Amino acid sequence: MTPASSNDDAYRPRKRLFIGVLCGACGTVLLLAFLLWWVPSVGLANIHPVLPILFGTVLGATALVVVAGLGLLILTLLTGRDLFFSNRLRGIVIKYLFPGIIALGRRCGLDRDTLQQSFIALNNQLVRARHLRVSADRILILLPHCIQQFDCEIKITGDVRKCARCGQCDISGLSELADRYGIPMAVATGGTLARKIIVERRPRFILAVACERDLTSGIRDAYPLPVIGVLNRRPHGPCFNTEIVLEEVEQALREHVVPGSP
Repeated sequence: MTPASSNDDAYRPRKRLFIGVLCGACGTVLLLAFLLWWVPSVGLANIHPVLPILFGTVLGATALVVVAGLGLLILTLLTGRDLFFSNRLRGIVIKYLFPGIIALGRRCGLDRDTLQQSFIALNNQLVRARHLRVSADRILILLPHCIQQFDCEIKITGDVRKCARCGQCDISGLSELADRYGIPMAVATGGTLARKIIVERRPRFILAVACERDLTSGIRDAYPLPVIGVLNRRPHGPCFNTEIVLEEVEQALREHVVPGSP
């Protein structure tokens, strides 16, 4: 329903910010490791001259492991290739790095939505790097209720098949897309219902459409399930008659649906 335009850039998640923060984190780790070694080294030397060397070796090795992991993550994002353990890297990003980077970004005055967009782009890149191919019936398209027109008399939260496909909102185009690929689709009114749908459907891959906040929390809640997040458009404000660029959804499906699967 909604054509792509130059305004779409505002809703297109970018990974550059997250990469920049990761590079800053690498520098911070090395600096902290040096300070942690340098400050107590004088006192350790008074006890035994070998102690500063031993302490520095352990601290340096730990710092190098952390920096190497961050560097591997950055290379995976830049190259788009599955370098060794991208799924484990995704778990580290979701569980540990993201909360810390959000806190660091807020202290530096960075916008939370921008950080969340960058996290979504990073997650999508890590999922795509695995080159997953999943049968259509094991994929789930998960949508927010705000994509449906607010004043529509047909409420499709419980069953998307009720949609009359009048073309007034993007549910119509998404339903046709889901039918063409043979993929189940569901609408959730919040995180609790979304988790319930995932438990009941037991998909192996999720394509989720939502705003920055809901996508971020959904990706974290669904881990280790692979989730590709697509940001909705909000020309009328948040949570009201939102829109989606169908081409973005179909592109993700082409990348991950097994050709010819039921």
